[in-house]
Amino acid sequence: MEIEQILTQISPISSISLHQLIDKIELINFPKNYSFLNADKIEKKVYFIKKGIVRAYTIDDGKELTFWFGKEGDSILSMRSYVENKTSYETIETIEDCELYEIKIADLQEFYLTNLEIANWGRKLAENELIKTEERFISRQVGTATDHYRKLLIETPSLINRVQLGYIASYLGISQVTLSRIRAEI
Repeated sequence: MEIEQILTQISPISSISLHQLIDKIELINFPKNYSFLNADKIEKKVYFIKKGIVRAYTIDDGKELTFWFGKEGDSILSMRSYVENKTSYETIETIEDCELYEIKIADLQEFYLTNLEIANWGRKLAENELIKTEERFISRQVGTATDHYRKLLIETPSLINRVQLGYIASYLGISQVTLSRIRAEI
């Protein structure tokens, strides 16, 4: 997915402001299984996925708990670092070789002070991420693991073929054995 499409799907923006943002964005590549945003560190960049899949996880009692998958067109940021300049809660790891666009939070902050249109775009970025977080939280509280798996199949069917079943089981909060049983039923 091209950067222009990713940025404008967050919020419409004029060509002038769009190109100001793009001038500060770099295309980078990370190999499969690479952690590029790490818990307990202040993240200085925001990423957008051009190609590939990533997962966000945290460690609880020595165990990795996957709570989000990102795919083409998605934004990647530590909201805590982005908003408060504090350490991240999560680690983000590539599941496939990935092409990502990156921009420094400092560059975004400078735009927010000098360009009202980009500041409003940044507000929409934060609002969109907040809504996604709220939806993930609520969906975890309602329904069964089977319901959650069905929803995953409907909303992001390509993930099933691109993500290890262990990560999917962790995301659903179940064991791989339970996931296998659910998959057999469906």
